[in-house]
Amino acid sequence: MTAVRFPPAVLFDLDGTLLDSAPDFVATAADMLAARGRPPISLEALRPVVSKGSRAMLAVAFPELPGDERDALIPEFLQRYQALIGQHATLFDGVAGMLAALDAAGVRWGIVTNKPEYLARLILPQHGWQARCAVLVGGDSLPERKPHPLPLLHAAQAIGIAPSHCVYVGDDERDIIAARAAGMPSVAALWGYRLADDDPASWNADVALDDAHSLQQATRWPTLPAPPVKH
Repeated sequence: MTAVRFPPAVLFDLDGTLLDSAPDFVATAADMLAARGRPPISLEALRPVVSKGSRAMLAVAFPELPGDERDALIPEFLQRYQALIGQHATLFDGVAGMLAALDAAGVRWGIVTNKPEYLARLILPQHGWQARCAVLVGGDSLPERKPHPLPLLHAAQAIGIAPSHCVYVGDDERDIIAARAAGMPSVAALWGYRLADDDPASWNADVALDDAHSLQQATRWPTLPAPPVKH
């Protein structure tokens, strides 16, 4: 009987998958609102849209503004976020243990996020990931971003692992779409951020899990094709 093994490589989304960054973004929005003499927004209001990006968060914080005026606020939003990045964010429960299990098993892991790369890189040293994270691809690193498969394919190539032998873990439908298009098995991180009408069952991820603790066990990962036999 063949022993169950972890996948050779794993790529992760960042916000809503590894990192509960919603408190940082709530603080960012609160700073912007306070500068305009307005009350802060609640965590409950902003949390569901964090994985949708800055435009979606600004739409919640400033619902009365036309889209073009909200878009004009994106540079300020990112600047204020950079100033406080990591001050309120925490790893999701089970993430530290999951990454430790991958490290112990010799699994190469990296991050593919739609967050701008310069912001994502600021997070690595906050968690001691500089040497552990084998590749980091941001939303502005390449001409395309998720749900396009290019960032996942680029990351797999960078670590020298075929896409079919990598697993991608993310909390948003576009993560699963990107993985499927890249020919990469996927895990839907149900512990992340979702809108009330999101239906993860319809995303058709290979595996869907409620918590990161489960991924400390090799048996909970998607089954990968057998490696080629060496002669």
